[in-house]
Amino acid sequence: MALILLRHTRPAGAEGLCYGRSDLRLAPCFQTRAAQLERELPTFSRVLSSPLSRCLRLARALAAARDVGLAVDARLIEMDFGAWEGIPWDAIPRAELDAWADDLESANPHGGERVADLAVRARTALREAAQHKDTGGTGPALVVTHAGVIKSALATMQGAAGWKAELGFGQWLRLDAALAPVPARVD
Repeated sequence: MALILLRHTRPAGAEGLCYGRSDLRLAPCFQTRAAQLERELPTFSRVLSSPLSRCLRLARALAAARDVGLAVDARLIEMDFGAWEGIPWDAIPRAELDAWADDLESANPHGGERVADLAVRARTALREAAQHKDTGGTGPALVVTHAGVIKSALATMQGAAGWKAELGFGQWLRLDAALAPVPARVD
């Protein structure tokens, strides 16, 4: 399996904010960073993107610059933080944050999506993207997505340490290892 995972560029007004599925505008540095990425990214055969505009705008620019196909996959969207969406992290009750940290994959104090559910959908989408045979294309697929989706992939290979990984805005990594099938969670 080979994939290039790219985190979207910096959103405007995101500092200190819980914004999972909130569709924030991009910061003014977008054009500059998109041009840098077009030059620095290795060869890729196609682009897959989250439907949120902070990913899709970058995905469209890179697909056009490299003259490759683009597909939107809703499974690549960021986690739904439910009641926490749009709230500053430091305004979320400490007890709720602690409950989430104590059982990261299964807890749901915000009423949105559980990390375990994010992991299943994201890993399934990434595994399918890696197995796709692109006729005439060279290189892996480029996946323009979010920190949660990327951390999910890393957690598959590194265990719990993958959830703590940090990848900045507009940064990318290449995965050359297999993402094992993820069993559906049954509660």
